Amino acid sequence: MNSLELSKTDRLVIEMGQQIVSGKYIPGAALPSEMELCEQFDTSRNIIREVLRSLTAKRLVEIKRYRGAFVCPRNQWNYLDTDVLQWVLASDYDPRLIAAMSEVRNLVEPTIARWAAERATSGELAVIEDALNSMIAHHQDRDAFNEADIRFHEAVLAAVHNPVLQQLSIAISSLQRAVFERTYMPDDSNMPLTLREHQELFNAIRHQDANAAEQAAMKMIASSTKRLKDIT
Repeated sequence: MNSLELSKTDRLVIEMGQQIVSGKYIPGAALPSEMELCEQFDTSRNIIREVLRSLTAKRLVEIKRYRGAFVCPRNQWNYLDTDVLQWVLASDYDPRLIAAMSEVRNLVEPTIARWAAERATSGELAVIEDALNSMIAHHQDRDAFNEADIRFHEAVLAAVHNPVLQQLSIAISSLQRAVFERTYMPDDSNMPLTLREHQELFNAIRHQDANAAEQAAMKMIASSTKRLKDIT
C-alpha cells in the first residue's frame, strides 16, 4: 500500500470512527455494506476493508461473518486507544468517562511515582529532568509541551524498573495524552500550576521521598481532572 492510500485510509478511519462515536451509527446497528461504503467515500474495497480492520482493532466495530460490520456496545470500545478517547471526549461529553479515567489514573500513577522515588537511577533522573525542562521551555507550544509532558511521565514509569508495568506504558500514555490534549491551558492561572506540580514530583523523586512523590502525583491528577471538568 503506498503512502497516498495509507493517508486516505487514516482519514477514513478518523471519519468513520467519529461518525460511530457521535452516534450516527448507534451501538448494535449495521454499517453500510462494503460496496455502499466504497461509493460513499469514493474509494476501493481494499481501503474500506483496511478501515474496518482498524475500527475492529479499536473495538468500535465487530465483523459478523456473512452479515457485515456492526457497531460494538459502548462498554466494549477501546478507551485506551488514543483516537477513541479523543473522539469520545470531543463528542457527546460523558462525565462518567472522565470519572473512570480519573479512577484509573488515581489507581496507577501515585504508585508509579512512589516506586520511581525509591528506584530511579541518576541517569533516569536526568531523563525526567530533561523532559521537565522541555515542558518549561515549550509551555506556549501546545504540541511540543504535550510531547514533553508524555516524555516526563514515560520517564517516571521507566524508573520503576518493572517490565510488566512497562507493558502498560502505551495504554497509560494513551490515557494521559488524551487528557493532556484537552487540558492544555497556557494561561497565567493554569500553566504555572502545571509546571510547579511537575517540578514537585521531580523533586520528590530526586530526593527519594516516596510519600511526597505519591502526594505530588495525586495533586497533579486532581488538578487535571478539575480542568477537564471545567471545560466541559
